[in-house]
Amino acid sequence: MSASQGAPVLLVTGGSRGVGAATARLAAAQGYDVAISYVANEAAAHAVAADVEAAGRRALPFRADSADPEQVAALFEAIDGAFGRIDVLVNNAGMLAKQSRMEDLGFERMQRIFAVNSIGPMLCAQQAVRRMSHRHGGRGGVIINVSSASARLGSPNEYVDYAASKGALETFTIGLAKEVAREGIRVVGVRPGHIYTEMHASGGEPGRVDRVKDTILMGRGGQPEEVARAILWLAGAEASFVTNTFLDVTGGK
Repeated sequence: MSASQGAPVLLVTGGSRGVGAATARLAAAQGYDVAISYVANEAAAHAVAADVEAAGRRALPFRADSADPEQVAALFEAIDGAFGRIDVLVNNAGMLAKQSRMEDLGFERMQRIFAVNSIGPMLCAQQAVRRMSHRHGGRGGVIINVSSASARLGSPNEYVDYAASKGALETFTIGLAKEVAREGIRVVGVRPGHIYTEMHASGGEPGRVDRVKDTILMGRGGQPEEVARAILWLAGAEASFVTNTFLDVTGGK
């Protein structure tokens, strides 16, 4: 890549904490300029952006709810203005709610979880394809959807709505990969297992990973950086013939 083209640009949604923050930092270390979207924690997003800049790369923290089409459009317009390109989209933003049996789930909770975990990545991918696809004059790119082992396991008695929303994301991954494979875009999924992040507190059990770690083949939970390394491998040239597939980062769960 010539210097005149600039550094490749990676957008990670939900980049203020956990896997998203680890992905942003590793992307910077590997030479990407990084856009970070966040919803609530502005201070954390700006701290991650500072780490990106400390690595010698450009950063764009931007508040955007990925489930809101107008905010998603504004996010991508900001990326156009700041960088003039996008090469990798990491659809990482996700949410879960308090552990519950299925019959006790509220309707608004179900709607919000699907809005963030299923529709949000579709809205972001839509904007990315318009910029990446050869048929739109783009240079190609990679879309990485962060799913969950729960899409295979179902999360009974805890988060069946979350698991179902990730299952929808995986079906979308397959369909989009087939749609854009000959337009220069690879579309892949990553399935983290039990990872030490703040997300478990949202489900009401901050220590969940330690509770279940004996059910994992490797006998431990994963670190956000271990998921980030898988994401960055899929984003890069070493994965140039990889599309329409999922990489489990689960310790064998």
